[in-house]
Amino acid sequence: MRGRAVQIISTTKAAVIGGACVLLLPVVFIAAAVGGLASRPAGGSITDCAATGATTAVAGYQHDQIANATTIVAVGRQLAVPPQGWVVAIAAALQESGLHNLDYGDRDSLGLFQQRPSQGWGTPAQIMNPSYAATQFYQHLLAVPGWQQMSVTDAAQAVQRSGFPGAYAQHEQAARDIVAALTGVVCTGVADVARDCDSIQASNNAALNAVLYACRQVGKPYIWGGDGNPGFDCSGLTHAAYAAAGITLPRVAQDQYSAGPQLPTGQPLQPGDLVFFGTSTTTITHVGIVISPAEMIDAPDVGQQVRVDRIGSHAGATRPTIHTQH
Repeated sequence: MRGRAVQIISTTKAAVIGGACVLLLPVVFIAAAVGGLASRPAGGSITDCAATGATTAVAGYQHDQIANATTIVAVGRQLAVPPQGWVVAIAAALQESGLHNLDYGDRDSLGLFQQRPSQGWGTPAQIMNPSYAATQFYQHLLAVPGWQQMSVTDAAQAVQRSGFPGAYAQHEQAARDIVAALTGVVCTGVADVARDCDSIQASNNAALNAVLYACRQVGKPYIWGGDGNPGFDCSGLTHAAYAAAGITLPRVAQDQYSAGPQLPTGQPLQPGDLVFFGTSTTTITHVGIVISPAEMIDAPDVGQQVRVDRIGSHAGATRPTIHTQH
């Protein structure tokens, strides 16, 4: 765990490095299917799955923060942890990382809970998997005698053993608000989510081929700057999907939006459209490919996998196949 307090900042940040996009968006609306989650096999480790279920808006938090919170809540539900435990876990993650999956920290601390490989929490790669990190937190919490009778901050401290034992209390109300917004989420298998691709109907073959390519990538890891071997970042996925359909797109999400053709605000989305996120159309930080009016396939963030996500509020959309339609 980190030995210093963390200031939680919810301002928007965007980075585009080497053609790769980092997802750090403000969340206006988040609906079902956010967060790559896990089911527990016999050995107690975590395998990839996805969260589904209704959520409500959580003002002031970015897309990756809510995706990570959804992971924490759905893993808690999967492990039969009472909801009070979800609040403890979210409060701990808010304090330790601001609900960001950090690849740095005090000494060798990593991830949502700033768990340390040297202290037996797992390998760096395991700790950077939000599902694994949440599972480890809950397993340690459940081993604390009487944790349900403790205050949120005392229960979190019993797991984290922080140099700032009272710091978790400041996040209790925020944690309760987040949990209240996410209590409908459950953990389902990746294969179940991928079935959303089975009934795709697109307006032309290029859009269909792009969508089917994206569907086949579900479950691959997010790799910053990745082009598919072994994983993708957000714009890498859409770039590769349209390359498979015979259409060349720019590599960076902002340039993909600028390349258009852009759709008027409010125009219904179709399979194959690209949907973009950011504070405006000139600060695009994320992109996904539409598979239904409310769903997209995207590569969300470090530690996550390519998956089906709800679209929610977005900055804009394009239809790269518009010139191929007859």
